[in-house]
Amino acid sequence: MKRILAILVLLLAVSFGRVEAQEESYRFDMGGQVGMAGYLGDASSSIFSKPGFSGGVSFRYLPDVRWAVRGVLNVMSLSGDTSTMDDVLPGGAQYSFKSTVYDLGGRIEFNFFAYGIGETYKKLKRWSPYLTLGMGVTFAKCDGTSNVGFNIPMGAGLKYKLKERLNLGLEFTMTKVFSDHVDGALADLYQIKSSFLKNTDWYSNISLSLTYEFGKRCSTCHYVD
Repeated sequence: MKRILAILVLLLAVSFGRVEAQEESYRFDMGGQVGMAGYLGDASSSIFSKPGFSGGVSFRYLPDVRWAVRGVLNVMSLSGDTSTMDDVLPGGAQYSFKSTVYDLGGRIEFNFFAYGIGETYKKLKRWSPYLTLGMGVTFAKCDGTSNVGFNIPMGAGLKYKLKERLNLGLEFTMTKVFSDHVDGALADLYQIKSSFLKNTDWYSNISLSLTYEFGKRCSTCHYVD
């Protein structure tokens, strides 16, 4: 009986070792996101006053379990209408607009927890909140006109692993555009040349994403990053 138990223990140890050896991590992920966009500028006092659709694709490089470098392309519909605002514009002017915005940029993400499945020696967690910051370019089309400006996106989100290589994400970002023409020809309606908030436009994006990891990092269980 003791020999049989010893053999069973040995077989279990070998099996466990094989499972551990199969634990793998990946260097990249890519996928898409959909959500709701909002505009904040001369023709709106709230990002939720006239929400629009947003959708896009992304690609991540995953150097380790805490950091990620992400490239993003989003397309958003933005709109605004001063008739819904409490503020009174100079001369009692009224404006409204609808624009299509293309946002292309790069971002850095920091995970609060070591994010992943498997590799138990790293104490990975299946979910993690994260912060993101980056820079990019905004191309806006409105009423037959177009405009390009640099932008800085900043935000926070939550990642969850549905499976080893499949990730679900929820993210909120605010993007500062160094241009006052995301809303078309509207500019300096408040006639305050020094205003950081009023003289350039902002937009928000609340999105739900699904991404798939690929590019094996290693295939041996004793490898350490």
